[in-house]
Amino acid sequence: MKNIVIVGGGAGGIELATFLGDKLGKGEKAKVTLVDRNATHLWKPLLHEIATGVLDDGVDSLSYRAHGKNHHFSFEQGSITRINREQKYVELAPVYGSEGDMLVIARRIPYDYLVLAIGSKSNDFNTKGVADNCIFLDSADQALRFQEKMLELFLKFSENRALDDIGEAEFKQKLVDEHKVNIAIVGGGATGVELTAELYHAAEDLSSYGYGKIDNSCLQVTLVEAGPRLLPALPEDLSAAVLSELQEMGADVRLNTMITEAQPNTLLTKEGEEIKADLIVWAAGVRTSKVTQQFDGLEINRINQLVIKDTLQTSNDDSIFAIGDCAALIQPNGKPVPPRAQAAHQMAKACAKNIEAIFTNKPLKAFKYNDKGTLVSLSSFTALGSLTNKFAKNPLTVQGRLAQFAYVSLYRMHQHALHGCIKIGLIILVDKINHYLKPRLKLH
Repeated sequence: MKNIVIVGGGAGGIELATFLGDKLGKGEKAKVTLVDRNATHLWKPLLHEIATGVLDDGVDSLSYRAHGKNHHFSFEQGSITRINREQKYVELAPVYGSEGDMLVIARRIPYDYLVLAIGSKSNDFNTKGVADNCIFLDSADQALRFQEKMLELFLKFSENRALDDIGEAEFKQKLVDEHKVNIAIVGGGATGVELTAELYHAAEDLSSYGYGKIDNSCLQVTLVEAGPRLLPALPEDLSAAVLSELQEMGADVRLNTMITEAQPNTLLTKEGEEIKADLIVWAAGVRTSKVTQQFDGLEINRINQLVIKDTLQTSNDDSIFAIGDCAALIQPNGKPVPPRAQAAHQMAKACAKNIEAIFTNKPLKAFKYNDKGTLVSLSSFTALGSLTNKFAKNPLTVQGRLAQFAYVSLYRMHQHALHGCIKIGLIILVDKINHYLKPRLKLH
């Protein structure tokens, strides 16, 4: 029996494991193994909502082991450290517990066909101090760390305001009037923009959960972007509309502002300005982990992505595929396939069909990326974006309820790929029920 190993359980990896498990694993045509450093899957575009407590990671995360049982693939927890292409195995690092004790030793997982779907992480561009003084929203753990710090800041603020309300010393009034919860976000892409909006949404809700007199005026978000506008993937008029919406919420948006150093609670700009903040998030750019440099000579580009052919096979090894953010594929128009969830979804589907074709001795097909457009959600305030219009040259601009529906549909498509029609219907029903049963924000 052939061994198919998929490394990375993100949007593309888990969809691919689900498809191949149902198609090949169920009939014992192949053994399908999914590898990931975490025990659970969470759709990465949801991380900004986990960070603000709008979503509960305990409800929206998915156990790899339980999902594998239902879809005929096995799961190995661990981080890949290297590949041996001659002997065809991947090596995994040991797994350690919360107290530093080793739970699982280093292992070698043999493969006949290997799919690398290890995703991407924020790119700090080697900016001094960023790694030590900023939070990266690359994982659920980081999102939860952000949420914990955010709630601590609002609690501290509300207690100071409460002291003022009961007539404490005069300097307390000055403290409350001058101080806000200051959060700085570097990066004007989707993550930075959506996190900014969610923070103002959270500030509106916190007062109803015992945090005192808190509203948007108590929060100051500074969104820093090195380029001339937010969301460069959107048309300029929509980018301007997003800027206007964020400024109306109260955000201080700094365009054409490059960060040269991050210090504790301070960002330094190229012009020498200091941006003070109680909490700093770095969400600028993406890159692949340097671990790809240990992949036994597989070709990589300058940001460590794996160079692949249009069949999604790596450029110098046909038994190894790469999909999602870690894959570098140049389209016929000369542009790379962008690191987006929709690209990972499409690649997973195409890769599954090509691997299935290998087992049925059929030719592999070239992958063609179908850009369906760009959508951004500004929390409960609004949503907007542009959708590809097959009947006209220019994309279709959408805003408001239609855009919010389209935005939510992207996640539902991912859930449908994992669970099928019946289960996705039940999931939607449960989500509607939880909307009435549970608090609007997760506060623990």
